[in-house]
Amino acid sequence: MSWRPQYRSSKFRNVYGKAASREHCFDGIPITKNVHDNHFCAVNARFLAIVTESAGGGSFLVIPLEQTGRIEPNYPKVCGHQGNVLDIKWNPFIENIIASCSEDTSVRIWEIPEGGLKRNMTEAVLELYGHSRRVGLVEWHPTTNNILFSAGYDYKVLIWNLEVGEPVKMIDCHTDVILCLSFNTDGSLMATTCKDKRLRVVEPRSGRVLQVGDRN
Repeated sequence: MSWRPQYRSSKFRNVYGKAASREHCFDGIPITKNVHDNHFCAVNARFLAIVTESAGGGSFLVIPLEQTGRIEPNYPKVCGHQGNVLDIKWNPFIENIIASCSEDTSVRIWEIPEGGLKRNMTEAVLELYGHSRRVGLVEWHPTTNNILFSAGYDYKVLIWNLEVGEPVKMIDCHTDVILCLSFNTDGSLMATTCKDKRLRVVEPRSGRVLQVGDRN
């Protein structure tokens, strides 16, 4: 009698997703046509943020989750950047704080009012300048409030202390554009992928590269 492996049957194998009705969707949003490889949206328990197409600088919408349906063309925007917005991320500790980065080389921190925007927001809580070229990625530290990471086209990762509004460390181990940045659960390790086709595992506190994986 031949041995056969035992496979555990999934209880979700016959579960299918169902598209929401139109009144429960967000409609009429002019999503950015920027070719930068990123998500261009971020969501938390209260708000949906989406990078939009705009003239004369970068902007993004912030919509309360319960406000579904068609979004009017003149809906208020966060529009303080002078260049296209390339990434946005919600603060995991404070639900109405969002970070954005842009082609204008800046990282900005915004405080969204209770209930969402009633008018265009142009003044950021913080404007952070440290990169010499456009900034493509922002990422909050998963366990420490007020610590933000940014990755720019200058191949550098800056670690910002938002309490003082200054970079406290620079990680300069990449040889090309950083494409993705992610942390382990407690934030003690950071993984990056780069256009040089290498995956790096970095210790953020020291900036030391612990492991490098090459694409064969």
